Amino acid sequence: MQIDFTPAAVLFDMDGLMIDSESAVMQCWIEAATLYGRTLDNKMLHDMVGLHEKLSFKLLCEYVPEPEALVLAQTTDRLYHAKVAAGLPLKPGIMPLLTWLTDLGIPKAVATSTRRDRADLKLAQSGLIAHFPVVVTGSDIEHPKPAPDIYLLAAQRLEVEPTHCIVLEDSEPGVRAALAAGMTPIQVPDLKQPSEALRALGHRIVGSLAEAQALLQPILQPKP
Repeated sequence: MQIDFTPAAVLFDMDGLMIDSESAVMQCWIEAATLYGRTLDNKMLHDMVGLHEKLSFKLLCEYVPEPEALVLAQTTDRLYHAKVAAGLPLKPGIMPLLTWLTDLGIPKAVATSTRRDRADLKLAQSGLIAHFPVVVTGSDIEHPKPAPDIYLLAAQRLEVEPTHCIVLEDSEPGVRAALAAGMTPIQVPDLKQPSEALRALGHRIVGSLAEAQALLQPILQPKP
């Protein structure tokens, strides 16, 4: 499916889209639970993908008593911070895509549910930060994805109209946030494949960032 307008900007999710972090987070939850003699529900772990920390914790409390959930969340956060500090791998195709967009002069922003301190660390450690003059995080908005706030703020800071933005996302909350903002999402699923209900929304779904770039190339080629 082709895109029938020339975008004024491309907005990027971070975890699971640019940085291969979702599997690392999931492993940290499993390790933390093991330390306390627990086994976490696999469906719950997959449902956490793309959620803001507060929403993840709320979901966890549906499976684990809140005092125990707090200990698990704190332990997971500590384990994950060590992985972030050591450096997480990039998703295949992200650097060629960013370099191409930068060469074309296309404005770009990060819109991630991750809190500010951790988002800044991830972007710096990965070398991605040089491509993004605007970074909006979960610390900057009141209502996280799937609410549209984070994408609307990113468009505002880039000084572009939301309807002129392409969004690259891996998760359902992110796709729904982009659609709610009036933007055009391209989904590159990571650990969790889109549900039938999500597919019914009719947005573009591709298998890789290279495929996303191929989808954008016809409308972003340099003018002769």
